[in-house]
Amino acid sequence: MGLSRHRGEVGGRALVLQTRSVQNEIVPSLVIFGVAGQLGSRVAVEAISRHNEVTGAARRLDRQSLPRGVTPATGDATSPESVRALAPGVDVIVMAVGGADKTVYLRAARAAVQALSDMGNAPRIIHSGGGGSLLNPEGIRFVDTPDFPAQLREEVLGQAAALDFYRNSHGVTWTYMSPPPGGFAPGERLGHYRSGTDWPVVDEEGNARISYEDYAMALVDEIDSPSHLNARFTVGY
Repeated sequence: MGLSRHRGEVGGRALVLQTRSVQNEIVPSLVIFGVAGQLGSRVAVEAISRHNEVTGAARRLDRQSLPRGVTPATGDATSPESVRALAPGVDVIVMAVGGADKTVYLRAARAAVQALSDMGNAPRIIHSGGGGSLLNPEGIRFVDTPDFPAQLREEVLGQAAALDFYRNSHGVTWTYMSPPPGGFAPGERLGHYRSGTDWPVVDEEGNARISYEDYAMALVDEIDSPSHLNARFTVGY
């Protein structure tokens, strides 16, 4: 195992990856905020299965509940100081946060951008957000349609605010990843998916769906092989 540095450019900004080599493969390191959640834990398991170096950050962590192989760390996704403290030597910061406070998505985005925008060799940000900000065939956000569930509106608008913030940010490299606007739940890892941009990926019957497990696989694919830099993308079967 060795350390490699890979240099690229995104929007005129140098992008340096500090990666480990495992059996001649490039293996990024990452910090996951929200690692104890249903999605964050699955991202951690997927990343560890590929020999990625994974640190799990939360304000309060039960180490016994973490996936095996995760290095625990105390961290607050909404604190720029906390994000910055965990960033050195890391390739990717994953935001998989959630909770009762629906402002957490925007506050986490702001903290990450503030922490990393003036940091040399800063990690990329991959923010897992919601699917309600995806567009329907008429080009309208699902959250803005009359039949969108009222009980979900506050959360989706909070997630959409984070996406808007990233799109207007400078000095960082980010990726915002949306699940389908419905059909997103724990399930089976089928090992395949298709990707899109601002419209849901639908199957032959017009359904947009994916399991948490395959969504986590797609997210770690983006970590290992970045292809949606400074953009939003979505996945589905």
